[in-house]
Amino acid sequence: MIISKLAGALVPYTAGEQPAGKTIKLNTNENPYPPSDGVTEILRTFDVSRLRLYPQPDADALRSAIARYEGVNAENIFVGNGSDEVLSFAFAAFFGGNELPVLFADVTYSFYRIFGTLYGVKYKEIPLKEDFRLDIAKFKSEKAGGAVIANPNAPTSMAESAEDVLSIVKAHSDVAVIADEAYADFSSVPSLTPYTREYENLLVVKTFSKRRSLAGARCGYAVGNAELIKTLRTVKDCFNSYPVNAVTAAVAEASIADDAYFKECTRKIIDTRERMTAGLRELGFELPDSDANFVFAEHGAFGGEFLQNELRKRNIVVRRFGGERIKNRLRITVGTDEQTDLLLAALKDIVSGR
Repeated sequence: MIISKLAGALVPYTAGEQPAGKTIKLNTNENPYPPSDGVTEILRTFDVSRLRLYPQPDADALRSAIARYEGVNAENIFVGNGSDEVLSFAFAAFFGGNELPVLFADVTYSFYRIFGTLYGVKYKEIPLKEDFRLDIAKFKSEKAGGAVIANPNAPTSMAESAEDVLSIVKAHSDVAVIADEAYADFSSVPSLTPYTREYENLLVVKTFSKRRSLAGARCGYAVGNAELIKTLRTVKDCFNSYPVNAVTAAVAEASIADDAYFKECTRKIIDTRERMTAGLRELGFELPDSDANFVFAEHGAFGGEFLQNELRKRNIVVRRFGGERIKNRLRITVGTDEQTDLLLAALKDIVSGR
């Protein structure tokens, strides 16, 4: 057989649609605002002759910039080609070959399940509670070879307290616990990065895609104990010694330098999120208070597939997932105020039967 048994058994991640033509794109949690002026200037002045050379294997300048921003040393930072790659390396580095399963929620980022299958990692999905909260007690009591917690969780948009997540870190002190903080900048719950100095088994993973408007550049990173980072680098060098290209490293570094712009965009997104939430509830939608740059909404009178299709007819694209518990919920990215007005107007027409 030409195709391996492993490849034949894989069910790949379904990426969010990138529609052609004029649409209001609210399906992939991209930042609605452009990168900072500093990023534009880097692209305008980048020395293209550098592209004939390989980039720094460990993106040293970028790692140093991230380390200063996070208040740690460069040895505590690992940089990869998007946080998905960082998470992939982490599964191989910390969970591969373990006898006990890695724990993650049953409704969470679906790449965890895929990485488990890809690397032959045993895993156990812990059902969320009825209110979509993590079952903290269950996470703590299960025997585990590790744990991965998206905080805030996707697609539910909900964040657990730092104390609750750290209680899981402490309960499994002999294995790695990963806090996937792709959406943490939009949350009232503080990042766990300061605690990586205290807990040697805690790895925090972040991305430039949402927070810094660099989804197209592909850059993510991990913060953790120096030994964890060293192991990630070993795994990385078994795949690709140069995962972060020179242009991406330069624009990511520039985006860190323009922190005031980042904070301004984040504030605008949070303000729009609150207005979107109130507007959806006025139309009869049920949704939790979001700690992310998206909401997770359901209407008791209309199915999720119907609503998604009706929005598409109006050139508005949102995301819907399978699974019995969430099939009628829409994950809607927080866009600009103008996009939010158009979304709410369209949904008002739909639910009123117009």
